[in-house]
Amino acid sequence: MAGRNVRNTRIASRAVRVAAAAACATLVLAACGSTKDSVSSGGGGTGKVGVILPLLTSPFWQSYNDYVPKMAKSEGVDALKTVNSNSDPSQQITDINNQLNQGVKGLVVAPLDSAAIAAGLDQAERKGVPVVAVDVAPEKGKVAMVVRANNVAYGEKACEYLGKQIPSGKVVQIMGDLASVNGRDRSEAFRTCVQKNYPKLKVLEIPAKWESDTAASKLDTLLNANPDIKGIYMQAGGVYLAPTLQTLKSKGMLEKSGQAGHITIVSNDGIPQEFDAIRKGEIDATVSQPADAYAKYGMYYIKAAMQGKTFKTGPTDHDSEIVKLPSGILEDQLPAPLVTKDNVDDPKLWGNTVK
Repeated sequence: MAGRNVRNTRIASRAVRVAAAAACATLVLAACGSTKDSVSSGGGGTGKVGVILPLLTSPFWQSYNDYVPKMAKSEGVDALKTVNSNSDPSQQITDINNQLNQGVKGLVVAPLDSAAIAAGLDQAERKGVPVVAVDVAPEKGKVAMVVRANNVAYGEKACEYLGKQIPSGKVVQIMGDLASVNGRDRSEAFRTCVQKNYPKLKVLEIPAKWESDTAASKLDTLLNANPDIKGIYMQAGGVYLAPTLQTLKSKGMLEKSGQAGHITIVSNDGIPQEFDAIRKGEIDATVSQPADAYAKYGMYYIKAAMQGKTFKTGPTDHDSEIVKLPSGILEDQLPAPLVTKDNVDDPKLWGNTVK
């Protein structure tokens, strides 16, 4: 913080140190770091906060959108109405600039493209507006925190589940957008895990870019050439569940769990529709991506960032861990449990709380 004279610098420094001490004693997180070098450029913890969504065609993001105003209220954040970038990375940069021009003091953004988002982050930094990234980590640029689950673990959990259920044969992973670190992490983790631990499985891949129509058409083509597939890993149930089940049904390949010919299916998201499909035996498992916690801690961290607070690596008191990414950005990796028929009715799962 650049003071205009020595006295003001000392006063500002002392105030920040006092705030840091109080924060470390009272913040929800156990991993509060020093704020000695932080900058309270976001309005001293007050002011409007813009919230930018990647899309609203997925039940997962619809749920996150519903949680945002509730969590903003509970965290004491004055959040504007959410903005939908509609799956367009260029539109997302425009949305960020529009929010900045409206004078927001903080931004919570779910990036569509891990590289392209840097342009928007640069604009925010120039205006002294802190940013919290939700769900997707930027490759570069300044963010106060990434609120995300461990996406490598998503791919590994799907691999382990399918590997234990299927001794050998062909399995398909319907991948997300590889321009997103989420798509890359899940894809590489699944592929690597299968190669290392289950060499009798052959992985077939469908790059679907989080698009339901693309997933459906490419799966249809793949099944024509490979009617003997044994398992499917869907990297996003919110966009892939319905087209996958419909495609299998249209080909007479949608057999329930326990029946002959059943294709073992693992998904990611934890939406109510996936839980219902597990109960019906149509799919077998999903990784519950915490839409509620994404909204809660997105709001928590943006408020902290607007107050000039910073954080350090280590465990938190909400069963997560803050880690430093290769880019140097901090990420709070929230819990994302595997859900099967054994725990699908757990009332603590956010997918069972959505009305």
